[in-house]
Order: sequence, then C-alpha cells, then structure tokens
Amino acid sequence: MTAITSLVNYEAEGDVGVITIDNPPVNALSAGVREGIKGGILTANEDNSVSSIVLVCDGRTFIAGADITEFGKPMTGPSLHEVIGAIEKSTKPVVAAIHGTALGGGLETALGCHYRVSSKTAKVGLPEVKLGILPGAGGTQRLPRVVGVPMALQMIASGAPIGAAKALEVGLVDEVIEGDLKQGAIAFAKKVVAEGRPLVKISDQDDKLQEAKDNPAIFDDFRKSIARKSRGFVAPENCIKAVEAAVELPFDEGLKRERELFIELMEGEQSFSQRYFFFSERLAAKIPDVPKDTPLLDINTCGIIGAGTMGGGIAMNFLQAGIPIIIVETEQDALDRGLALIEKNYAATVSKGRMSQDAMDKCMSLLTGTINLEDLSDVDIVIEAIFENMEVKKEIFQKLDAICKEGAILATNTSTLDIDEIGEATKRPESVIGLHFFSPANVMKLLEEVRTKKTSKTVMATCMALAKRIGKVPAMVGVCEGFVGNRILHRRTEQSADLLLEGAMPQDVDRVLFDFGLPMGPFAMADLAGNDVGWRIRQGKGATSAVADAICELGRFGQKTGSGYYLYKDGSRTPTPDPIVEDIIIKASKDAGIDRREISDDEILKRCVYPMVNEGAKLLEEGIATRASDIDVIWVYGYGWPIYRGGPMRYGDAVGLKNVYDTLVEYQKEHGDFFKPCALLVRLAKEGKTFQDA
Repeated sequence: MTAITSLVNYEAEGDVGVITIDNPPVNALSAGVREGIKGGILTANEDNSVSSIVLVCDGRTFIAGADITEFGKPMTGPSLHEVIGAIEKSTKPVVAAIHGTALGGGLETALGCHYRVSSKTAKVGLPEVKLGILPGAGGTQRLPRVVGVPMALQMIASGAPIGAAKALEVGLVDEVIEGDLKQGAIAFAKKVVAEGRPLVKISDQDDKLQEAKDNPAIFDDFRKSIARKSRGFVAPENCIKAVEAAVELPFDEGLKRERELFIELMEGEQSFSQRYFFFSERLAAKIPDVPKDTPLLDINTCGIIGAGTMGGGIAMNFLQAGIPIIIVETEQDALDRGLALIEKNYAATVSKGRMSQDAMDKCMSLLTGTINLEDLSDVDIVIEAIFENMEVKKEIFQKLDAICKEGAILATNTSTLDIDEIGEATKRPESVIGLHFFSPANVMKLLEEVRTKKTSKTVMATCMALAKRIGKVPAMVGVCEGFVGNRILHRRTEQSADLLLEGAMPQDVDRVLFDFGLPMGPFAMADLAGNDVGWRIRQGKGATSAVADAICELGRFGQKTGSGYYLYKDGSRTPTPDPIVEDIIIKASKDAGIDRREISDDEILKRCVYPMVNEGAKLLEEGIATRASDIDVIWVYGYGWPIYRGGPMRYGDAVGLKNVYDTLVEYQKEHGDFFKPCALLVRLAKEGKTFQDA
C-alpha cells in the first residue's frame, strides 16, 4: 500500500488499482483528499500492472461533501474541478464504489468517474441548495446528462438525496452490489475491461438533454411547481439557470456559467446566513458547562400527562423512535379522544404514503392509555403537557415526586411558567427540566429545553441526547417568562398591537412580515392559534389589549370560529380583511386619543423586528441564552424565521448593529422606553462588533 497523502492510499489488488480515502468522520473533500485522489489517479495510470481503477472510501460513508470549513478561505491544493478532470481523462476505467452517502462534491466526484456502483443502502444527492449555493464542480452540468433534466432539476433544486434503487433505475449508478462493496467494485471493474466497455465520459453525453431541448417549457413549469416552497430563496433559481445552461450551452461553456452562478450565491448574504445556520444548529447541541463525558440516564419508557393535541403530538415523537409511551388523562372520555386522535394522525400519514401500515401498527402497539397517575411509577421520564396553570402543575409534580422511581426525569412542557418554582414543589428539583415542544409537536423540529437553577448536568445531557433520538433539534435555555422564543415573540406582539392603533391594519403588518420571509404575520398567526388563548392569559394577569379584547368579546377567536382579525369564508383558511375589524381598530385609536397616520412598510418591519433583536441581546446579557446562534436556532425551527436570513440575531448583524441601535434610539424618542437599547447592544454597536463577537 502506498500513501499518496495522509488521507488517501493506493494499492494494486491484482490488475485493479484501488484508491482508498480515509478522512473521518465523513471523508470530506479537504485539500489532502483532493490531492490524494488526483495523485492516486496519476499513480494508477502509470502502474503497468493494473488495467482499471476503483475509488472507494473507508469508514461509514463515501465522500459526503466538501469540507465546509474551507469555504471562504484561500484555495490550497488542486481544485475539485482539477480532480474530476483527472478522473475523466484517465486512460483506464475508473469505478466509484459508493456506500453511505455520496453528497455534494462526493457525488460530483463520482460523476467524474466512468462507472458507479453502490451498496444497497447508499444514498446520493446534491444538497448544496440547503447552504444557499449550487453544485460548483460540474454537478449541474453532468447530472442532467445522466438522469435527464426533470430528475436533475428535482434533485438539485430540492437538495433531497435518492436511494440506491432509484439511482439504479435512473442510470445514476450502473450496478447495486450485494455483499462486500469493495470486492464487488473490483469485480465490476474487471468486467468492464473484459467486455471492452468504453470510458464513459458524462461530459460527452447529450442524449438525455434532448427532452428539454425539444420542450424548453420544462424549466418554467418546474419554477411554478416549486414557487411556494422556494419563496424568498435565491439559490433554487440559480440552480435552474445552471441546468438550463447544461441544455443550451456546450459542456465547457456550461461549466463557466455554473461557476458564475455559484460565485454569485457564494458571495451573497443568503448563503452566508444559511452556512452560519448550518454550524449554529450543531453548536446549539453543546452546553458549555456540561462536559461531553457526562453520564447519561437510560430512557427506555416515557409517561405523558395530558392526551390533548400537544400531549398526543409529543407521544408520536417517542413512538416513532420506538420508545413505549404511557399517556395519562383524568377521564376515560378524554383519554379515548386523545388515543383516537393519535391513531387518526398516523392513519392520515399512511394514506399519504409517508408511512407504512406496519410502521403505524408498531407505533400504536407501543402506546398505552390510563387514567391512573400511579401507572407512571416505573417510567424513565415523565412529560407533563396540560394547560398553563401554575398551581395545577405544582400539584401534579408533587404527586409525581411521590409516585415516580428514583432517577426518573420530571419534565414540563410549559411555554411560560417558572420551572424553578415547579421544581421546588418536589424533593428532587435536580431531576426537573422544561421540555418545550412546539405545535404541532409531531412536526416541529425545535425542542426548547429549559434548565432550572438546580437541574443536574446528567439530566441536561440526557435530555439533549434524547431530543436527537426523537428527531428534534434541541437548544438549552434558562428560566424566565416565555423563555427565549416566546419572550422575543411577545416584543413583536406588543409592537404589532401598537402599529394597529397608530395607523396600520392587520393585513399591512402581516403582508410586510410575510414578504420578509415568515410563514405568516402576527395576526394571521393569532387567528390560527386561537385569539381566546391570549385573551385568557391577559385576563389572568389583569392585562388588557384594546383591539384584541374587543375582537374576542365578539366571539371572534380565529379560524376555529370563522372570524378573528380576518374573515374565513365557508370554512376557508384564507384570511379576508373585514370592515368590522377595521371599525374596531379605528374606534380603539380614537378612544386612546391617537391620530392615525400612514405607516410605511419599512417602519412596520423595523418596529417589529429590531425590538426582537434587542430582546435577544437582553437574553444574552442575562445569561438566559448561551449564544446568539442558539436564539437563531430557536427562531428558525420554532417560529419559521426564514433560514436564508439566519435568525433574528444574524439579521441584526447583517443590517449592522449600529443601524439597529440608531433606529431604536430614534423610536425611543418618539414612542418611549420600550425601544431603549440594552447595554450589550449599545456596547457592540459602539465598538463596531457583531453578536458573534460577544
């Protein structure tokens, strides 16, 4: 065996030269790997004892993409274009042996090979669009020449991988290997030579492009088909343009066009924010004061208190992870409704082809319902998911403290209440933690985990690991009203209400925030959630909101009643502005002595968003949030903040904290201390720094 570089080896196995990449954990295409592949191809071509070449990877995967840590840094070693060019120009057939995943640059490397084989479980794809870029090493030019334009558009613009069976069907791999992949690839390479097969250079193949040449409308039709999902993103459009170039231009010219489109994205704010978020998501799983080697508790059973919408959704996460659930209700009728709803949700998923009947049956077999709290005596974790009432929650936790076994984790799904107080209601506050799921709990990816002053490191580490096990993205925060996500949301809600009194209408505010990239504005969201929820909370606190209260007093609770801030005609979910609401708002302004005025879209956006940035800075000051990037993860996955804007804190950095500060100071003069910049924001703005510098 010859070491081409420290990451790539070469050896001849009979008359087949084998180039092996070993760059754990995912064999990323770092400079040493690129140099090694190119050197291995040259070595094999000069080795007279071999007549074919196999490119294979050690470890759990084929090349799973570029080395993202090299992005934005000066190029060292050969470019991936050079490496793929060397593969294609090889005078001996090169066979890529794919296992695990061949993603991004990994698939582009495989497309440079003359043939591709894979294991049965392999997946291949070009996910660059998820980082706000496009495949930059010929992927947009070679893939449509192999699988055809419609399939290439789908793969490149969505970033979704396909499995080995599909890859074989569309011609992306030439054979699926049973058994040992390396030996199967070697046998395939020998067969290629024995049968005198040609050196298939994808760059020379144009047959699969003919369909699009004959029907150019393919591209506009595809644009229309993804318009809703790709709203606001620039990368999908550049992906389409690159594939168009593959059809309209000679291969070399197409590569140049791909490069132009790639650089345009790479240098743009969206890609920067999406790459920032890629790292932020991974960083959120790390708690600075909880060591990596903190021992974890075994979680093999879970109890859930409350079989309503939230409790049922939480249960589905555990069931799909194979964790048995005991769900508790106070009355049999409520329990039966909850169990039926879970079954109904699974059945709907099965009917849409997203789940097999066998998988549904397995999940349901792990679900047990009871009206006896004592049945939770032996579970490893209990999650309370009842309505927001401190006294009731404390009573439940006192009972759980007496019922549950030693070491069991006691968690609450509260979204606002003081979990320190809940923990003190038990004799084991170190075992109490907040696990704030977002609705619908079986769909939303975020799990806002809330540590109390006494939550143990073992409990924190266990719950962070558990979140990943049930398919969630966790972020650990501290205790305060609303925690991180809802506390920031409340600032936006307050400003939205003020904007109505000053001159805006609900549709104005909602339109601005929708155009900004959010899935819906605050008033459409209130109608969806139910306006009566906030009304009850305000009544409990003795608080009022002129417009919101007046709407609720008319029984306009939102979509569920057919009217709220908007009308929902004939059961439709499409909001329609309502003159009745406009009259309510105008009267509220008059009663408050406010002269209504025209409010610009720019003012609406800044007054809704900049206080969110400021509140995030306060949370960092107070130590409630560990990192600005954690806040961004919470807002992207919990509230639908557009990922191409990175999150509210990243957005603040993007527009400049000095600009945020100056604007808030002006609003403070006009509207009061609600807009007063916090000390951290003041310091960073004056020092010309960002939240990443904090």
